[in-house]
Amino acid sequence: MNQENYKILGVEEDATDEEIRVAYETLKEKYNEEKWLEGEAGNEAARMLDKIDAAYREIMDERKESSRTTDSADAYTEVTEAIKSGNIPRAQELLDGFNERNAEWHYLQSVVYYKKNWLMDSKKQLEIAIQMDGANTKYRDAYEKLKGQTDYASKTGGAPNVNPDPAPDTQMGGNWCATCASMCYTYLCINCLFNLCCSCR
Repeated sequence: MNQENYKILGVEEDATDEEIRVAYETLKEKYNEEKWLEGEAGNEAARMLDKIDAAYREIMDERKESSRTTDSADAYTEVTEAIKSGNIPRAQELLDGFNERNAEWHYLQSVVYYKKNWLMDSKKQLEIAIQMDGANTKYRDAYEKLKGQTDYASKTGGAPNVNPDPAPDTQMGGNWCATCASMCYTYLCINCLFNLCCSCR
């Protein structure tokens, strides 16, 4: 936040958008009249017009960006809550509504795919998240655990995406078997890593 911009407009940093707009228009009217004065007074008024225009534009741009960031954070929280409650269709609907798809979006899409038992698709989304934010340990840890699971399925002849649309009460898809039992611990680890745990069934 550039505090100088607020000083130029003569408003406090916690002023409302409307208060800032009124201050800007009042100053603009004042200096529009003074710019016709002769000599240095007119030149100074012209310079002030440029300053208040730039200050107002920068303040409003900053506020719009801050608003978008807050809205995105709230939206991601809503997606997370939908996943935690088991409402995967709602979580997917919310994700589909995002215009900007950053690393966190791809991470949450990975979780949704995982809940559907679309493990290879989940893995691909994590790869994208890591490409966009390689320093995020949450993404990397989730990827390593999921990669271990898909590698295990490949070695044992299992198909990672065995159940493209599992029912809510069959997290891993299919019937209980020896392979499911041996893989249960890996699933549990990934769920805990996602912080969206549900019991292994």
